[in-house]
Amino acid sequence: MSLLATAEALRPLSESQKAALVKLLADDDMGVYHSIRSKILSYGQEASSWLQPHSLSGDPVLRRRSLEIIHHWGRQAADNRFLGFCLSQGEDLDVEQGAWLLAQTQYPDINIAAYQALFDTYAGELRELIDFGSGGESILATINHYLFGELQFSGNEQNYYDPDNSYLNRVVDNRAGNAISLCLVYLFVARRLRLPVTGIGMPGHFLARFQSSTGETYVDAFNRGKLLTKADCVKYLLQTSHGFQEGYLAPISPRRILLRICSNLHQIYGELDLVQETNRMQHYIIALAKS
Repeated sequence: MSLLATAEALRPLSESQKAALVKLLADDDMGVYHSIRSKILSYGQEASSWLQPHSLSGDPVLRRRSLEIIHHWGRQAADNRFLGFCLSQGEDLDVEQGAWLLAQTQYPDINIAAYQALFDTYAGELRELIDFGSGGESILATINHYLFGELQFSGNEQNYYDPDNSYLNRVVDNRAGNAISLCLVYLFVARRLRLPVTGIGMPGHFLARFQSSTGETYVDAFNRGKLLTKADCVKYLLQTSHGFQEGYLAPISPRRILLRICSNLHQIYGELDLVQETNRMQHYIIALAKS
């Protein structure tokens, strides 16, 4: 493309030109639609601002197609934010911030502050219920009753490989997730309560660990907070092909937690043959693997 043609393509659109493009965006001819969509996308994220009013259009086709383009740019912006976060943070990054930024790469319109406020509410209600002078198992039993009894969080056994099980907003919305995401809910609530809970990234499973001066208790959040001893964990590992190594029961760093989530999503999207999503996760894995 010549410099003259490039300049022409980037020339700001008049209101009448924008209106013409929007009208054609709802055209029944798919060839016209794809041509107009490409034209609108060539104007970059600024196109979202003049498409926004049409996301409420009474024409369902125009509404859907406008929302799709707005969503496209929202995801791209979220993708850049998450990659920037991965590349700029160290091993002890803020895993809660990272989990929300990752969720926005799939659901760019979520209100992170609202979800964080919800976790604040969970912690506030638990603060009134927990006897902090009691032993660790009593504290964990109270948390378990609240999260898995009252709030009904549970492991999604029916559809374990649903990608939504890895996106924190959907886990909270559905009250269901996989082992890592449910442990994150546990960890984020425990952190607000200043409790000594960490993530344990065993091969093939993920647990939370409560460490006190008198010992350690492991929490299987996927199985409604089942409490385990170290001996239980060792027995489980010995029954797998991995065998037991002491490092398997060591706390996993926040960066490694995010890396594991992205690796799981990479595998899931690959099996679903979603090439674009698989490639997106591959970029995140590369960024997180850099030390």
